[in-house]
Amino acid sequence: MADTLLLDKGDASTTVSRKPSGQAPRRRPRSQWRIHAILTVCAAAMVFPFVWQILTAFKTIQESRAVPPVFLPTAFDFGAFERFFAGVPFGNMLWVSIAAMVLRVAGQLLVCTLAAYGFARFRFPGRDALFILFLVMLMAPSQLFLIAQFDLMKALGLLNTVPAIAIPGIFSAFGTFLLRQAFLALPSDYEEAARLDGANAFQVFWRVMLPMVGPTVAALAVLTALYSWNDLLWPLIVTTSPDTMTLPVGLANLQGQYGTDYPTLMAGSFIASLPLVLIFIALQRQFFAGIASSGLKG
Repeated sequence: MADTLLLDKGDASTTVSRKPSGQAPRRRPRSQWRIHAILTVCAAAMVFPFVWQILTAFKTIQESRAVPPVFLPTAFDFGAFERFFAGVPFGNMLWVSIAAMVLRVAGQLLVCTLAAYGFARFRFPGRDALFILFLVMLMAPSQLFLIAQFDLMKALGLLNTVPAIAIPGIFSAFGTFLLRQAFLALPSDYEEAARLDGANAFQVFWRVMLPMVGPTVAALAVLTALYSWNDLLWPLIVTTSPDTMTLPVGLANLQGQYGTDYPTLMAGSFIASLPLVLIFIALQRQFFAGIASSGLKG
């Protein structure tokens, strides 16, 4: 409570209020409000295409092509969803997409964790030069490897199969770099203590070091699942049968040469994006924790 001082000046008394130090009202700087306003506008700009996609899925074909554009449909029409399920083998394409994603995520996590642990915790001749080659692969566009990868899949007899879609994505220079930085940030005391207890190199990796980089592994799993689910070019090259096509390829086939049914296309895109939204919601805490802690201390 504020202290009150009374000062007598003749017949009148003057009251002076004094507030204790440290309790002055704090005002938020105007710069913070500006930053929040800018972030709000940016967030709205990012969410707007997704909202437009959902609203277009419930429009008629005439409303989707109207000029000026119609934002809200006059009546929510579910005909686009019916046309999508009638024209696309959704169940089969969903199964192929899930199988390719699971195989790619599992294979990439296995390969990248082992390679990253070797680069981070072992010393061997040519280690730095080999890691530089990994970084060079990050700078090269993936389209440069398409012909070689296609010839390899053809030689192995894997065209029009799920392994042909997933195998090239198992080897990732980015995943190796990300996990290497996470392993470098770990103190060596845990590793030395496990070796004193009699653990071999693989037991140290599997039981001690790998659980400590779990958030980074989860972040890499989410990113790999995202890339696998949205990949269009490579599945379009190695699959020619509708039985082995993924959902992005099926959505691409909805675009006609002379016209496109945009409500049906948006309905299919909305349905195809739901699994990724669920994966992100389930692993969002591990994803952000892994991105925040991956290599920033190394």
